[in-house]
Parts: sequence; structure tokens; C-alpha cells
Amino acid sequence: MKKLKNRVALVTGASSGIGEGIAIAFAKEGADVIVNYPDKAGERNIWDVEKAIKKAGRRALVVKADVSDERQVKRMVNKALKEFGRIDILVNNAGIADAGALTHEMSAEMWDRNVAVNLRSVFLCSRYVLPHMYKQNFGKIINNSTQFAYTGSPLFGHYTAAKAGVIALTRTMAMEVDDANINVNCVAPGAVMTPMVEDVPSGKPSGVLARQTKHRFGDVDKDIVPTFVFLASEESRFYSGQTLSPNGGDVFL
Repeated sequence: MKKLKNRVALVTGASSGIGEGIAIAFAKEGADVIVNYPDKAGERNIWDVEKAIKKAGRRALVVKADVSDERQVKRMVNKALKEFGRIDILVNNAGIADAGALTHEMSAEMWDRNVAVNLRSVFLCSRYVLPHMYKQNFGKIINNSTQFAYTGSPLFGHYTAAKAGVIALTRTMAMEVDDANINVNCVAPGAVMTPMVEDVPSGKPSGVLARQTKHRFGDVDKDIVPTFVFLASEESRFYSGQTLSPNGGDVFL
């Protein structure tokens, strides 16, 4: 039996990498999927994601929205509800990384943009989806963080702070919503070769692999996505406020 049969899922940042893998896997498990992308760069692949969802026999809705912008988030959620009537699963996956900078050299603009996309978006999307989950007395919210939220990472103070905030927000929301049959959990992946990781300065990913017990990059579909499927399914109904970290032995939690 498919684990997400007849569920409706909203996946942010679904045009590539982990988000793409989640959206397609959810469809294969029986869910209709709203796939979000932010800009023209994401537009290049989002239609392939839509095609893969439909090939799995499920409905897809493509929505362009910058999830750090409140008005765009409201419009996205309203469009999803108009199309499907409900949102059962929210995956706050959208995220960015940049070249980074030492704290004393980082511009406020670099800090603000990173925190807006990596943390503010989690708040905004949850803020506008939660009222509907309360009404239907059911929901699964899965937030995407990183193992660096636990270890820190030189040059990436903005990124690690935002992602640590995602874990803290996950725990707080879980405390608030459990009585409404809503589960809020988090995934903190390790090194995975996605387009975002490919943009990280050379040498950084290899340093992570040297610390791992597995000494390899994770595979999106085989190593990372199954954790999201689990947390979206009824198998995780007793998980609340948890952060699961498929990281190849880089960090022991």
C-alpha cells in the first residue's frame, strides 16, 4: 500500500536537488503535489518535475513564489487550497547558499537574504498552512535543516544560524500543535551533491567527507528522501519535534 495515498503535499524549493526528489517520491507514494520554485533559474527544471509527478499518476500544481515574501506565500497557499481543497503535508525545503564570508566581513544584505530564505520562509509557510491543518485536524510539517546547524561552519555563519533556527522553530511548533493531530519534525541532511552544494567553494565538501565514517556524498533519492517519506507518513505518528539526520556518520546526534 502506498504510504501517502490521496494526501496533498506542498514542497517548497522543488525544482532541483532534495526538493525535486521529495516531490517525485511523494507522488510515487500516492500524493498530489504542489511544487514551488522561486525564479527563472528554477523554471528550467520544474516542468520536468511536474511531468514526473503526472507520470506517477498524481496531480501536480506548479507555483512560482519567493517563499521569503509574505504576500507571495499567501498567494501560493491560497492557490493550492483552491486547486486541492486541503494541504496535508508541508515540506519547508527551500534554501540558498552562497560563497560565504567571515563574520566581520559579511554584509548585512548577505546575512538578511540568507536568513530570509532559509528561516523566515519556514515561519511564513507554516504560518499560512497551519490554520488549515488545524481545521482538518491533521497535518505533517517537515522542515529541512543541515548537519552544520550542530557543528557550525567557517564562512557560513548566516547559513548555520538560520538552519539552527529551523531546528529550534521545529521544536517550538511541535509543542504548540500536537493536540491538533499535527506532527512537526525536521531533517538535517549531511553532504549531498546537489546544485546548491556544487556552488560551495572548492575544498569544503571534501573536508566534510574526510570526517565521515561513510566517506561519500549522500544520494538524494536513496539516502535522503526516504527520511522525508517516513516523516510524511503515518509510520511517524509518534515523532514530534525531532530532527533526523542522514549524514553518513559526519555528526553523531
